[in-house]
Amino acid sequence: MKENKMGTMPVAKLLITMSLPIIASMFVQAFYNVVDTYFISSVSQLGVTALGYAFPIQNIMIGLAVGIGVGMNALVSKALGQKNRKKAAKIASQGILIAICSFTVFFLIGLFASEFFMEHMVQNLNEPLAVKEEIVALGTDYLHIVCCLSIGVFLEITFERILQATGKTIFTMISQGSGAIINIVLDYIFVLGKFGVPQMGVKGAAIATVIGQFAAAGISILFNLTKNTEFKLNFKDMKPDKHFVGEILYIGMPSVLMVAIGSVMNFLLNKFVLNVYGADPITVFAYYFKLQSFVFMPVFGLNNGMIPIIGYNYGAGHKKRLYDTVKIAYILAVALMLIGFLAFQLFPGDILSIFSVDEQMMVVGIPAMRILSLSFLFAGICIVSGSVCQALGKSMYSFWVSFGRQLVALIPVALLLSWIFHDVKAVWWAFPIAEVVSLIMSLYFVRRVLKKLSWNKELVSADADEPFTDADADMYEYE
Repeated sequence: MKENKMGTMPVAKLLITMSLPIIASMFVQAFYNVVDTYFISSVSQLGVTALGYAFPIQNIMIGLAVGIGVGMNALVSKALGQKNRKKAAKIASQGILIAICSFTVFFLIGLFASEFFMEHMVQNLNEPLAVKEEIVALGTDYLHIVCCLSIGVFLEITFERILQATGKTIFTMISQGSGAIINIVLDYIFVLGKFGVPQMGVKGAAIATVIGQFAAAGISILFNLTKNTEFKLNFKDMKPDKHFVGEILYIGMPSVLMVAIGSVMNFLLNKFVLNVYGADPITVFAYYFKLQSFVFMPVFGLNNGMIPIIGYNYGAGHKKRLYDTVKIAYILAVALMLIGFLAFQLFPGDILSIFSVDEQMMVVGIPAMRILSLSFLFAGICIVSGSVCQALGKSMYSFWVSFGRQLVALIPVALLLSWIFHDVKAVWWAFPIAEVVSLIMSLYFVRRVLKKLSWNKELVSADADEPFTDADADMYEYE
């Protein structure tokens, strides 16, 4: 049987080849995030504020889909490395089943909890009642649509991760990119009201979002049925199997919990820190999250290309290839984050001016962009380290890093700085401080994982890159 390119192609070329299509599609996603916010800001600044409040719910939803994909991706790529195609197909089918079940949860949240959540978020906002009511109405409309019709995003992410696990990342680029482009075009029509369509603002953005997700899901399903030559999906394999479901959730749930922690952080920061300073900091924070995606998305794309390579080569026993992949990923991630850092430091006003930002928003936003972007100097290493742990089945380490950074460090530091200085500018410093905590924890955990890998002697001895020795057996055996 011919070996997959993940076990034979030179590592640097392989990582770039697999990552570039994903990075390209994620650039399109990042572009969509900015364009979407641009259209909304041109209609209503409070619309952007409402999306900032709605972000934790939407983020958990997407995080759950991604977490399922991470668990499934790692297990499928490992099974392929072991030349077990039947097992890989079974795991993929179980991932689809979990995704469909997850959608039902968010359907109920969107139907029954959207308005309650938005009302709770604005309770202590330092703004007039009329402003609060408008934010609640806009956010409720948005959450109702994106949650009740979230089956598209769950299917899109799941089927794209199956393509990634088999090394066919070019098709992931096409499906993600197509969905984002459709979304952008429909944003222009629905948000602004073009070609005879009434101006719908935030509601129009939500409708465009779910249509784009359904389109991407359909394309990725089609590619799996026609281009996936590693294994064929079988609906019979979707019968619940507690063993595979448990494995997928064991690896993927820490990713979900990390996203959940991020959403909790966002919720606490908005409600108990930024609300004190009014709607402007909430809106600036929302702008920052959209803009920073241009920096983070390429690194996430690099990670998505790296995870199946690590899983495959660990399963195949190619020790040197695994370590080379990690080293190259670190170098590329740091380089990408450094470019983003310089852009935010040198041109914060120009970046913010993309949106309909007034002078007062600039006063709040420019120092925020510069201070928040200090986190970029450390984030690349942290992101790659977390993904290495996930790919090697130690996802809980990534969870503890995220927990330590966002809840143990960031929120207490933000509250303390706000209490001491009574200035929102001081609050932003909590982010780079927390990222240093994340860096220390990430390096400790990834070193621990790599030192304790358990290698199969027969497989590694067949690896021409580096023969297995007794010393290796002593060094890499689990305790």
